[in-house]
Amino acid sequence: MSSPQFLTVSAVCVYDREGRLLTVRKRGTEKFMHPGGKPEPGETAAQAASRELAEEVGISIRPEYLQHLGTWDADAANEADTVIRASVFSAPGVWEATPAAEIEAIRWLDLDHEWPSDLAPLLTEHVLPALLETRGAR
Repeated sequence: MSSPQFLTVSAVCVYDREGRLLTVRKRGTEKFMHPGGKPEPGETAAQAASRELAEEVGISIRPEYLQHLGTWDADAANEADTVIRASVFSAPGVWEATPAAEIEAIRWLDLDHEWPSDLAPLLTEHVLPALLETRGAR
């Protein structure tokens, strides 16, 4: 058994007017996750998050306005034997999103209802519990 590969990524929690969380599914994959991706050389985590958000779903927000939610390690949703270290941010305000670049589908997730089984491990193991804890729900 080979040891896992590690990837550094940034991701962003974005909400619509109904308070639902944006999830995206990349082309050719099965799991829904946050918009986000790998930083380019010289980018901070927040800069990568801001750039990926604009590229993937057309949401433009300056990196300094993103609020750091946490950094977690989780199994990668779409790469075998890979662990991601994700810096996760929240974008204040309400947004509309349009799939672009490698994003094939978007889905708004109501945190107060049962979660679908096709969510990425980072979401189910770390981010959603943290979001619910900060809201005092569940």
